[in-house]
Amino acid sequence: MARYRRRTSEGSELRQRLCALAAERRRFGYRRLFVLLRREGFSVNHKRVYRLYREEGLSVRRRKRKRVAHVVRVRRAEPEGPNERWSMDFVSDALGNGRRIRVLTVLDEFTRECLATEVDTSLPGLRVARVLDRLAAERGLPELITVDNGPEFAGKVLDAWAYTNGVRLYFIDPGK
Repeated sequence: MARYRRRTSEGSELRQRLCALAAERRRFGYRRLFVLLRREGFSVNHKRVYRLYREEGLSVRRRKRKRVAHVVRVRRAEPEGPNERWSMDFVSDALGNGRRIRVLTVLDEFTRECLATEVDTSLPGLRVARVLDRLAAERGLPELITVDNGPEFAGKVLDAWAYTNGVRLYFIDPGK
């Protein structure tokens, strides 16, 4: 009787790395984890990642509203020189006619210098990436950029920009 036999094993290394990435980025679904796995060199398709994701019970949980005591926070080391670590955030205000404006601010954490301010009514992730490209041409790029979990920063566009430019994104804890 002819039956299908799987040619390869399930790859415990792939399963372990998927679990590690899911623990590191708890709000990422299998599609975003699939992109991260491909970047790390795993030759895997999205269907296999989805199957392993479901088998491991890694589906994104609904957010709980209850406040729970977190682990002890570890203070990050201070930057030792300029252009080592930047921070980005949005500030918003309203015009006299009631229309909202947003201001993207980029700061060097060592010198406390404001590197860029971009003002508009809408600043999507692509526009943020363009501002960072302009800064890269003027000053070079930092090793790390600290951002909050806003949609412009946690989206695919900025993630792809950071990966192609070799910059790590450090997301602060929500509510801090």
